[in-house]
Amino acid sequence: DEKEKFEPTVFRDTIVQGLNEAGNDLEAIAKFLDAAGSRLDYRRYADTLFDILVAGSMLAPGGTRIDDNDKTKMTSHCVFFADEDHDAIRNYAQVSTG
Repeated sequence: DEKEKFEPTVFRDTIVQGLNEAGNDLEAIAKFLDAAGSRLDYRRYADTLFDILVAGSMLAPGGTRIDDNDKTKMTSHCVFFADEDHDAIRNYAQVSTG
């Protein structure tokens, strides 16, 4: 039996790239996440996925982002960067619970 490697940074890079390519269109983001779910292991990387959808990148213990301000490792298509109104936050919640 060969164990599968746990590579959250590779997962992060794939998700962030897809979110950034989808642009500001929440429907395109939802479609990307739906399609990516068939080839990426969301259960295995649930914490990483949650960090990205809420904070825009992976988080270290204590809540600091692990991206070294590298724009290819972070996305602005997340709850933290959403407009501060009820509808915007609800739309992001609907995308992430899908």
